Amino acid sequence: MPGRSRETELARLARGPVAGVDEVGRGPLAGPVVAAAVILPPGLVLPGLDDSKRLTARRRTELAQAIHERAAVSIALASVAEIDSLNILQATLLAMRRAIAGLDPAPAGVLIDGNRLPEGLVLPARAVIGGDGLETVIAAASIIAKVYRDRLMADLDTQYPGYGFGQHAGYGTAAHLDALRRLGPSPVHRRSFRPVRDMIA
Repeated sequence: MPGRSRETELARLARGPVAGVDEVGRGPLAGPVVAAAVILPPGLVLPGLDDSKRLTARRRTELAQAIHERAAVSIALASVAEIDSLNILQATLLAMRRAIAGLDPAPAGVLIDGNRLPEGLVLPARAVIGGDGLETVIAAASIIAKVYRDRLMADLDTQYPGYGFGQHAGYGTAAHLDALRRLGPSPVHRRSFRPVRDMIA
């Protein structure tokens, strides 16, 4: 289970609260990439909090509600247009910067899942590979981002029926690829991603 050792160490060095940051949606063929930043109160215990990928959809939803009620939360997106113009890595880092900037109160430091830090941060920051399974505050961010994006993709499913966004969240499943072949790309498909780009070509 994740712990709070890196968060505690960085909070001591930064002399203030530390946010965990994670993203969801780098791999899908459609929809935005979503980043979340979370500051947990000291001593807060949320039983079962873990990497969002290890949890059921119901448990993620329960934990997301508890986190929203008891923590500082910021959610930010990078749009499909930004993904296509910047590339998915830079769009992901942009969404992370926006999530960090949206936190109130502002964090003194940040722990970010992965091996890359967004450019331009003016506070102490550390990248933590596999952080959503190691640090509680990053796990909390992963849950917030996942629940938010899943709901967003379910909404897009009603706007663009036939693709199954509510089932696969835009990932390149066999059913999604079949729908792409039948219907062609929707306005929320990423034109820079190969299956979509090849279909347009």
